[in-house]
Amino acid sequence: MLFGFAFDFISSEAREPYPLTRCFGAYAPDTVSITQLPNYAITQSTAVRFVLRVRNVGTTKNSIRIYLMDPLFIAGRQFRSRLIVGTGKYKSGQETARAIEASGAEMVTVAVRRVNLDRSKESLLDFIDSQKYFLLPNTAGCYTAEEAIRTALLGREVGLSDWVKIEVIGDQKTLYPDVQATIEATRTLVKEGFTVLPYTSDDVVVARRLLDAGASAIMPLGAPIGSGMGIQNTANIQILREMITEVPLIVDAGVGTASDAAIAMELGADAVLMNSGIAHAEDPVLMAEAMKHAVLAGRAAYLAGRMPKKLYATASSPLQGVIR
Repeated sequence: MLFGFAFDFISSEAREPYPLTRCFGAYAPDTVSITQLPNYAITQSTAVRFVLRVRNVGTTKNSIRIYLMDPLFIAGRQFRSRLIVGTGKYKSGQETARAIEASGAEMVTVAVRRVNLDRSKESLLDFIDSQKYFLLPNTAGCYTAEEAIRTALLGREVGLSDWVKIEVIGDQKTLYPDVQATIEATRTLVKEGFTVLPYTSDDVVVARRLLDAGASAIMPLGAPIGSGMGIQNTANIQILREMITEVPLIVDAGVGTASDAAIAMELGADAVLMNSGIAHAEDPVLMAEAMKHAVLAGRAAYLAGRMPKKLYATASSPLQGVIR
């Protein structure tokens, strides 16, 4: 079944031209998906909104309003998606590729120590289009600053990237970060010309130390890696959001389902990074799509500003003017 599409763009607080290159998700009966749209020049506001009207054989369907994500900037680079996804733990390279595509993510993390870098045999990298996705090498599996530095240098040497997500693990059971070693590795790699995004605790003092070391983002854990428990200390994330404004705040680890991602974004996170929450789902591709929409919804809710919480009820319909 073929559909035609008409677009009505709504914008406010116009700032700069912003190209619309793709749409998020499927909107018509029989799961018709839009993957590529012409480059309409529209203007970016805090959140650019547009209405998609689907027409089928001259019949106008109900209008569907969705939000186009306001862009994320890290170290001067622009990303349309605020969802960053990992590439480990999937059943196959093909499933990895389908999940990444469904997530709408542009930045994809790859563990330098867990991929075949010489490409002499099948590698995870064979399933990730480096022309389409921005590769973010990570130092997963490192337990010292020296290991992490060496791994980052190796990733750059083989042509992966001069960006790196630094992970220095301090405890094998909880996979909590060794924050002192993380600060040390960050400082050294920044001097080596890297753009460093460190995985860290949700401690604002540590975050400040990482900023002083030159970090281009702060990536606090929401819960232990792979736990799927969701955001366990919302107060700390809120404090970080209030006090860390120089660079993006990216919640990393602990997201188990779409509501966890939405909560992270509603708390003010600039982005969310996840792997296990998608890869360990019963249907990873469907969960990837759910995460995409959750991040969109959470960001929109944060920008919209939630209503105040109150102890007692307030009638939705006021009593003034009621016929007695």
